[in-house]
Amino acid sequence: MTLGGSPPKGQIKMTIHLRSVAAAALLLPLAAGAAAAQPNLRSGNAVFDRAVDIVLANFYRPAELDRFREAVALTVESFPGLEQAEPALVDDAIDFVLQSLETSHTGRYPTGSVEYYELLDVFRYAARDAVRRLYPPEGNITYDGIGIATRSIEGATFVTDVYDGGPADTAGVMAGDEILWVDGKPFTGTDMFKGRTAASAILTVRREAGADPMTLTVPVERLEPSESLVEATADSVEVIERDGYRIGYLRIWAYTERDMKATIEAAIAGPLAAADALVLDLRGRWGGAPADAADTFVGGAPDMTMTFRDGKQDLVHARWRKPMVAIIDEGSRSGMEIFAHALKSNGVTLIGQPTAGDVVAGRGYVLPDDSLLIVAVADVTVDGVRLEGAPVVPDVTVPFDIRYAAGADPQREAAVEALVDSLAAEGTTVQ
Repeated sequence: MTLGGSPPKGQIKMTIHLRSVAAAALLLPLAAGAAAAQPNLRSGNAVFDRAVDIVLANFYRPAELDRFREAVALTVESFPGLEQAEPALVDDAIDFVLQSLETSHTGRYPTGSVEYYELLDVFRYAARDAVRRLYPPEGNITYDGIGIATRSIEGATFVTDVYDGGPADTAGVMAGDEILWVDGKPFTGTDMFKGRTAASAILTVRREAGADPMTLTVPVERLEPSESLVEATADSVEVIERDGYRIGYLRIWAYTERDMKATIEAAIAGPLAAADALVLDLRGRWGGAPADAADTFVGGAPDMTMTFRDGKQDLVHARWRKPMVAIIDEGSRSGMEIFAHALKSNGVTLIGQPTAGDVVAGRGYVLPDDSLLIVAVADVTVDGVRLEGAPVVPDVTVPFDIRYAAGADPQREAAVEALVDSLAAEGTTVQ
């Protein structure tokens, strides 16, 4: 696609970046004059211009907006036809100007991806009017899917997450599978399942590098994003028998719903109660964990249950009181990083890879094309320290290349072994 001499999709970022560097070099000696130059920040494209307006009005560090304005002015100058540009070019233009802010919790998510649906659900209250319009009448966000997340790595699409208990999990899809086709067509994203509820999709995947493809029949279901992640957390609970010890396992997929605390405590008081130790997996999809999330594992509050006259019991609070380790990686972000920081500060061993270093507060806005814009609106400090750009570092580093993992999880295995070794060294009696 050509637009007034503009480069095709995939080249805009490089072209603008190179011109931006040149412009910055020219403007540096004239910084005082440039500040008063009043650059043109209007492209005529409703989506691009609305995104710019939202950032200028809400970004949490207004002193850093000069760089953003420069990027916007450069984009408007470089692409005078942006008003009528194809969506792919507008996508790249918005991505470029947002990247100039160099902060987390700032990005745009076009409609149709798992990330779009999940994050729109996270920010549904902030964008309630738009959400009710998109999902009438109550604004209950749903999408047709199979319970996976994917990522493109070196030109191939790999399954990075299989939600516990979801359709793909029950059908045998594994993290690390390379997705080749869906019903014989190249995989382009979760919108391939749209309108397929109550039917099945034929996934063609490659499980090992160089191996022949295999097919899996996966039911398509109507999924509610937050509920799916809460249910996946509940379904992740497992007790692993190893060398006579019982090692509990719990993966918190996201802490964006209030129901998550109750789900965690129900697992602690229920299926995990007989475990000798716990692997807490914080390799989640999103953050959202409240500041006191770690109290369930390292806090001092007592266990509490209420029993009513009919014998019904309500669990008010349950706390883990036995040995534990936690797994982190670059998918542990935002509130989950605060969670990990609190665990580490209280002596819990962290295993895996550094967290994302994405710890500011963001807010979601729906743009005119119904895409979702997230903008960082507040800084965050934890114990007086900024974690933005300063990832939580594991005590034990264990790399994990997800490609063709075929069910193997070296980080989880290292966590289980660490607990078994610790229990044995402490002389814990094998039951």
